[in-house]
Amino acid sequence: MAAVIPATPAPPGAPRPAAAPAGGPDPAGPAPALPGRVLLDAAGAAPPSARARAALLAALDEGWSDPRRLHAEGRRARALLDGARESFAAVLGVRTEDVALAPSGTAALHAGVLTVARGRRRTGDGVVVGAVERAAVLHAAEHAVAVHAREGGPGGPGRVVVPVDGQGRVDGGALAEAVGRPGVALVALQHANGEVGTRQPVARAAAAARAARVPLLVDAGAALGHEAVADGWDLLAADAADWGAPGPLGVLAVRPGVRRAPVAPEDEDRWFPGGVSVPLALAAAVALEEALDAAAAQGVARRALVDRLRARVAAEVADVEVVGDPVDRLPHVLTFSCLYVDGEALVTALDAAGFAVGSGSACTSSALEPSHVLAAMGVLTHGNVRLALPVGTRAGDVERFCDVLPGLVAQVRSALGATGL
Repeated sequence: MAAVIPATPAPPGAPRPAAAPAGGPDPAGPAPALPGRVLLDAAGAAPPSARARAALLAALDEGWSDPRRLHAEGRRARALLDGARESFAAVLGVRTEDVALAPSGTAALHAGVLTVARGRRRTGDGVVVGAVERAAVLHAAEHAVAVHAREGGPGGPGRVVVPVDGQGRVDGGALAEAVGRPGVALVALQHANGEVGTRQPVARAAAAARAARVPLLVDAGAALGHEAVADGWDLLAADAADWGAPGPLGVLAVRPGVRRAPVAPEDEDRWFPGGVSVPLALAAAVALEEALDAAAAQGVARRALVDRLRARVAAEVADVEVVGDPVDRLPHVLTFSCLYVDGEALVTALDAAGFAVGSGSACTSSALEPSHVLAAMGVLTHGNVRLALPVGTRAGDVERFCDVLPGLVAQVRSALGATGL
């Protein structure tokens, strides 16, 4: 378990956020949904707990100053920031100096791909990625190849996208073959897919990367705080919003020996110029400690609820496809797609009924475009609903969702004239 923050000695008067009660996580739980509503969309924006909110308020009072300043207020802010980094390092099993904090999860992923690709440009331009990685990783890999072409250096395979099977799992053999090609600078693979829940073959990827002497970046954003994250990585990136931090913050851990080169202009904060908010960093560390305290029990509870959802949706909704591995998956994620249904219309109908759900790709859902994840899997992309159950989801709310879903699907189909097909 991570150290209580701040783990390093703090100046007199610096706050120490309360540790979790001996019995486990904060009984107050996460922030509730709006009255009369049920939140089933905690992917990338889980509700903060009472402890995380309290840590944020305490740090706003004590950690508002610039941590680079030498006066007492600056030193107090620095102690809180160092304590947050030490907590993340303890969770990830690395040294404190190996943890960098980013202004967002996307920034952490971009930096992980771009700085390693640039630092290893003498190797070649190759960046191997899975077809269902976050858009941030796919776009960063493409950008890294373009930068390499402008700056010069040995050639290589460029961006290599490894296909997945019908459950969304990367082909381990194809990935190992791709990593072994000459000119590969980096391989990136998510721990598990945040849209369909399927876990990825990280251990096999790690073995292939070690054999080829290529660093492995693992995107743990959807998993950290919800379950144990696979080991064997050289870089690990995560988004604090996924475990209920009350604000944007990214975490990037890099093991010693990984060659990197900055891609931004020179700054005192070498990897993320400008630094991060001290209060948000402290609240994120507290939220992660609390999530890990609750992970075992909450994982069992939410897995049972997702199993119930999978069974009822498949049995009670006509022309539906429930996707992702039913067993080897994250405990709280479910996606299904409905034939002859417009996804935006279904999300809107569920919202009017009091249920907050997602649709489309988890990282580009504001555009409500067909999911690149589902397209890569070769499954139905229309009428898509994505659920990510927050901590404390009640069985009764899940049953009510299942009760109203068939009627709403039929209603949307009727509005589109898609009945009797």
